[in-house]
Parts: sequence; C-alpha cells; structure tokens
Amino acid sequence: MSIAYRLPDGAALEFDQPVSGLEIAERISKKLAKQALAVRVDGTLRDVYLTVPANAQVEIVTREDADALELIRHDAAHVMAQAVQELFPNTQVTIGPTIEHGFYYDFHREQPFTPDDLKAIEKRMQDIVRRNEEIRREVWDRDDAIAFFLDKGETFKAEIIRDLPAGEEVSLYRQGPFIDLCRGPHLPSTAKLGDGFKLTKVAGAYWRGDSNNAQLQRIYGTAWRDKTELNEHLQRLEEAARRDHRKLGREMDLFHQQEEAPGMVFWHPRGWAIWQKVEQYVRQVYRKSGYQEVRGPQILDVTLWKKSGHWDNYQENMFFTESEKRTYAIKPMNCPGHVQIYNAALHSYRDLPIRYAEFGGCHRNEPSGALHGIMRVRAFTQDDGHIFCTPDQVEAEVTAFHAQAMRVYDHFGFDNVSVKLALRPEKRLGNDDDWDKAENALRAALARAGVQWEEMPGEGAFYGPKIEYHLKDSIGRSWQVGTVQFDPMMPERLDAEYVDEHSQRQRPIMLHRAIIGSMERFIGILIEHHAGHLPLWLAPVPVVIATITNAVDDYAHQVREALEAAGVTAELDLRNEKIGYKVREHSAAKIPLILVLGEQEAAEGKVAMRRLGSRDTEVLSLDDAVARLGDAVRMPS
Repeated sequence: MSIAYRLPDGAALEFDQPVSGLEIAERISKKLAKQALAVRVDGTLRDVYLTVPANAQVEIVTREDADALELIRHDAAHVMAQAVQELFPNTQVTIGPTIEHGFYYDFHREQPFTPDDLKAIEKRMQDIVRRNEEIRREVWDRDDAIAFFLDKGETFKAEIIRDLPAGEEVSLYRQGPFIDLCRGPHLPSTAKLGDGFKLTKVAGAYWRGDSNNAQLQRIYGTAWRDKTELNEHLQRLEEAARRDHRKLGREMDLFHQQEEAPGMVFWHPRGWAIWQKVEQYVRQVYRKSGYQEVRGPQILDVTLWKKSGHWDNYQENMFFTESEKRTYAIKPMNCPGHVQIYNAALHSYRDLPIRYAEFGGCHRNEPSGALHGIMRVRAFTQDDGHIFCTPDQVEAEVTAFHAQAMRVYDHFGFDNVSVKLALRPEKRLGNDDDWDKAENALRAALARAGVQWEEMPGEGAFYGPKIEYHLKDSIGRSWQVGTVQFDPMMPERLDAEYVDEHSQRQRPIMLHRAIIGSMERFIGILIEHHAGHLPLWLAPVPVVIATITNAVDDYAHQVREALEAAGVTAELDLRNEKIGYKVREHSAAKIPLILVLGEQEAAEGKVAMRRLGSRDTEVLSLDDAVARLGDAVRMPS
C-alpha cells in the first residue's frame, strides 16, 4: 500500500511507508534536501526530520521562505543559551523568544554580563555553528522533565513545566550536549543557523515580567539569513541612530525630558515653533473640511467614563484624582467630551454631519518601560476630531477623510502610505451583527476611495473597527499615525440623538478621526524622517543671517527686517566669531539656510546663501532672496 503526499503545485509523491519531510525533499532533488530547514505540513511548521502524516500537503521550507527568519531567530536564541551555559556553567536559562529583527534570552546569574562577555558568547555561538550539532526533538514524561531540570539547578525551567496545561506534551530539544525545553520547530542542525547573527545589548528583566519576581539579565541579538542581510540591518540601525529624534532634539535645541515628569515633554522655543507650524497647518485643514473647533475639560467625573465604557475597558491606562470626595479621571481621549458638546443641543438630521475638532491634551498611564522619547509618552495632544452622522453618511465621510489624509501626508513629505482595517477585538462592546455592519461600512468606504487595504483581525478598538494609516519613512520604517474609527456604541451609551425625517429620535454614528494622531509622536517621526533637515515651511528657524564683520551689522538688521516683512523667520548671528565657526554651529543645529554677509554683500545689496549640507554659496540680490524665501516658507494649502 502506497502513501501519497501532496505538493503545493498539485503534484503528488508516493512512498511505500511513512517518511520524513527530509526524505520527501530528497525525492524532489538532492539540492532541495541540502537546503531544507523545516517542512510545512498542512500549513503547520514541523521539524524536517519528523515523519509526515499520510496524505498531508507538504511544502519544504528553505532559507528563501517567509518563515525562515522565524526559524533562524528561534535557533539563534537556543545557540546563544548553549554558549552562555558553556562559558558560565552556573547560569540558569529561562525564556528566549523571537522578536522583530531578532531574539533575546533571559538568564539568571548573580554577576552582570559585560560587553566583553557578549563578545565571548558570540564567538562561542560561532563555534557551536561550526560543530554542526544535530538538533532533535524528544518527548518526555512531565515528572521526569521536572526532575531533570531540578537536578541541573534549572528551577525556572522546572516551574515552566509545572505550569503547562494538563495534557500538554512536554517536548525538549537536544542540541549536542545542551537540552532545552521548547515546543519547536527547529533547524535540523546548528550549522543551518549560518553566520548572519550578532549580539547587540544586555538589559534588565524580571521573571515573567513581574517586578516582585527574580531579577534577570536579558541578552538581545539580531539574526538574518546571511551576513549580507545582517550588515544591511546593522547599517539601518546606524542610520536610525543618526536620525534618532532624541539626539537631534538636543542638537537642534527642540525639547528635553527629565525624571520629574516621566513621559512628558519640555518644549524649547525652537521645538514649540515646529509644534505651532504643524498645528496651524492642521487647523487650516480643519477649516477647509468643515470642522468646528471645540475644547473640552481636562478631567471628568468617573461616572461619565463608566457610562462611556472606558472604565471597564481602559481604566488600567488612566490617571485618577480626587476632590471633595469625588473621583475624577484625567482624560485619556477626547471623545466623551465631544459627545457632551453634541448633546448640549437637540439636532435634526438636516444638521448632520456635525464635525468637531480639538487639539485635545490627553494623559495615558503608559508603563515606564514602554516610554520612548517623544514617540511614546504619557502626556500628549491629538489632532482629534469626531463626526456625528447618519448611517447613510458614513461612506461619504470616510471617503472624504481618506482624500484629506493623503494630501496631508504628501505635504509632510510621506509618499509611501499603506492602509489597514483593524477588525473586532476579543474584548469589545456590542454584538456580532453590530460589528458586521460597522466593518462592512468601512470596507465600502475604502472600496469607494479606490484603496487597497490589509485586514487585521482582533486589532480594532473595543467600541468599533478602525482604518489605520501607516507611513513608511525615508529609511523604510513603518509608523501608524492616522485613523478613522466607526463607533455606534458611544452615542448609545452617552445618549446622543438626532431627530430624523419622521420626527423620530435616532442614534448618530460617531466617527473618531485623526490624521497625524499624537502631535508629539508625529513631530518625532518628522524629525527622524527628514533627519532634522525639515522643509523650510516647517523649520523652526529657516534662515540665520551670519556676518563676517561687525561693520555690516546695520545691513544685517536691514536684511532681517525685509525677510520678516515677507513672513520669513530669521535669526541674526552678529557674534565676533569667524564665519567658518558660525556656519559649522548653525549646520549642526540643522538650520536650512545661512545668509552670509560681508562688506561686498552690504555694498552691493546682496546676500550669499548657503544651504544645509552644501559647501557652495549662491549670491542673490536682497530682493530676489526675499521673494524666493517668502514663497519657500509658505505653508502648503
């Protein structure tokens, strides 16, 4: 009796007995067998040397496969754990998952790991790869596995096994002399890992993420298909470090943060100038799109947050305060306040849609470990807006918002934007019928806008599905910024109504929308996207006027007055310093243009214009310079 295995192209291979994925690969070609890392059996990854069930669909996974990186990073974590225990025998291994771009493993060891230790561990990992040690799966009795790890002094592994659900198989992987608890799958041998890995840093961690538990040391690494991919990634990291908004924020004197206000921002004059330009641009978009700007209170009694659903679904992210025996929540979002403004009057269907907008300051209790410069903060301001409309108006409003958002991203210099539809999460309000209608309404709007989108199950807000806008920056990183969210729940919970054409009370649909999202985060993205070289209309100081000699100070003031009259912000540098020093200093602060003035420029009524990053100067008449710069700094419409 023959056993058949189905291949992805529809062909079938027959064998006299059950075989492994590796044997199937060998039947196809010797080359494929050498390249095999794992096997996909009916869509599930398995170790390539395990027997494949009869009549399954089989696909051989090689280094080019989409799943290859996950396998490589998984194995890199195990090889690192083996290297650590070979070099530091009394170290306990705990948990080591893959992460984006790499992996980590948490270790329990009294003595801290040093940078030299990381170099030694990485070198030992290379040795283990060269040994080409087989990696094989073993299924153990639960009690035997616990006893094995306790005998080795591995108390954390024993605890993990004790906590496994009843009936779950206990699988261990033997890698030469090293044995680790793991579900798998793994590469067939350590040599298959290759040379595309590097250890990057050590950080602190707690066992199972609880600060009441043992302190651990977490070693991070990155792993790729080969050395070329690794080097490309390391170069991207170097470029990202060069563009880091925290570094550029200091160099450009934009903002700072300090321990007394964790997750909050102290904006310096130049940073606040960028903020104001972004805000005024977005405010212009509000006006032209029919939004009315409003302002709601910063704190609201918790009874409102209970009615809105935030108390049950979001309270762990909220800050609270008390006064006169009443508990208040500092708002984490603006939507309940906008409903109160809507509810202050009775509305007819003829009034809809009503569009409110607010630069609303919000506070969210983000974990301290998640804070990151101005990208992830506890106090932030949103370009927040809410549209109250009838169900029939949803499609047109979402389509209009999409066109509006795409124009805004283009003006800020983003031309690679992807759209994603986040669908119902596990923890949510409403029933499945409500969610079906909401999700289909957003799908219809995106289709009407001619957009291709990706769907993300489980990623919606607790009150409704949402469309997300992801911007890809100049070095290929993706940032989620804008959103439009369909919400029939909050109008219901907070008693928002309108009177329809039959004089009946109805609930409006509430669309939550933001184009740039958090102002702080968006400014951070802008700084990194442009590497601090902001477009002239966004630059806090577009022009510095630098003199070569104090004899032209009066002319420098004349130049500045002419620029300011044309709407061009300009600063004077009249210091008694060499012009080369001035140019270097202002270039480090990313000033886009420096107008150099000497005695010849003053005598002829000209300026010598030098652009950031260029060694060349362009000599212009003052009138030509003013006209050109007046146009260049004008805000896009």
